[in-house]
Amino acid sequence: MTTGAARSVLVFGVYMLGQGAVLMLQPAWLLAPFGLPVPGDAWVRVVGWTLAVLGLYYVQAARAGRADFFRLSAFVRLAQFGFFGALVATGLGQPVLLAFSAVEAASGVWTLLALRAARAGA
Repeated sequence: MTTGAARSVLVFGVYMLGQGAVLMLQPAWLLAPFGLPVPGDAWVRVVGWTLAVLGLYYVQAARAGRADFFRLSAFVRLAQFGFFGALVATGLGQPVLLAFSAVEAASGVWTLLALRAARAGA
């Protein structure tokens, strides 16, 4: 795990692990500052678990240097911004969703730029 792309995926994986842990243990810490309601049922913790598991996949892919995963995940992270934008545009989601997805999109751009730099330097 020495490439810039691997580093970007590792950082994103740790970010996802952190988000997942907070949603599992103290969801209000993440949701309330953005004006999002804190659900009283288990679903927010299920989402937290899912984020944490996905974060582990990202960390492991980064450690293994899986460039195929880096590329796919970068495009998926960019697509999420469009999907969340559509949710907001149709009134199904709150605009704060765009803040969360902007972090994902920016990390996807970081990964794609790092992959391009690696190809140019090869």
